[in-house]
Amino acid sequence: MTPRELLCAVALLLSAAAAPAASAQSAPSSPPRGTVTTDTLWSAALGTRKAVTVYLPPSYQRRPASRFPVLYYLHGLWGNERNWVDNGALAHSMDSLVASGAPEAMVVMPDGDDSWYTTWASLPDLTGCQRDTARAEPAAQYCVPWPHYDDYLAVDVVDFIDRRYRTQATRARRAIAGLSMGGYGAITLALSYPERFVAAASHSGVLSTRLLPGDSAGTGRRASTPSDFARAAGSLWVSQRRAFGGDSIAWWARDPITQLERFAPRVANGQTQWPALFVDVGADDTWLRHNRDFAHRARALGAALSYREVPGAHTWRYWRAQSVFSLQALLLAVTAP
Repeated sequence: MTPRELLCAVALLLSAAAAPAASAQSAPSSPPRGTVTTDTLWSAALGTRKAVTVYLPPSYQRRPASRFPVLYYLHGLWGNERNWVDNGALAHSMDSLVASGAPEAMVVMPDGDDSWYTTWASLPDLTGCQRDTARAEPAAQYCVPWPHYDDYLAVDVVDFIDRRYRTQATRARRAIAGLSMGGYGAITLALSYPERFVAAASHSGVLSTRLLPGDSAGTGRRASTPSDFARAAGSLWVSQRRAFGGDSIAWWARDPITQLERFAPRVANGQTQWPALFVDVGADDTWLRHNRDFAHRARALGAALSYREVPGAHTWRYWRAQSVFSLQALLLAVTAP
């Protein structure tokens, strides 16, 4: 199935407005449950050990010869590897979907710190980080000497999961999603590592990092100076500056729209193909303009994009509801013939 055929299949799925409710209603009252476990891995890209939460589908233990596709779900800023389970009810959603006939898959939720899932423009203040006692997470896990978070996710975590669990270890059976900062990470990782992920989904992602306040999506002026970057980032400036740096080249390279523009010629030359991209944002979300801007440019470049604006805001209530749609879309993607 091509990326565009997949988008058509998902569009049919989403056309049934009561799809999530129907899934929940048709499931047995006590459906078979998957299991959730926490594992740890050594990351060469970060130079430290990191935690990862793993959802194993109901038949993982009962069918020891079977292998499963994998969905990767990324948390947002100030989040952790447990957020999607504890706040997003993702394990419950997967159990309900499987009980209603959806294919089974593993879901992997790694600890991404406040990293923006990218290689940082400069090395962190490791000593200062280790002295910070206000943070709940232990310094040994949060304070990393080598902040190559893109390689950590796309290489170290993926390879660890494929070695340790019974996965279907191919691009066609692997997809990635996330919320807010994690939505940024899902899209940029899918574009940076197209050999790893067949599809990506973003909920309320920060997808246009150079769009200036007050400018219209699709026609707005782009940040090009350090003072512009601070205005574009707004409340995210402290964390984004740490990851993206303060110079125009570093910031430009980490902008999802720049990555779209660099990816399109490779598709045109037959070097790669678009991952299927699923983007949604709440109508009352702070980052609505940024999502519209990303969608405008993605469509102009011919990306395989499904874009939706849905009632809601930048809240777990919104992400819990919309994750049911992304799970269905990505399950279609990783089980397509």
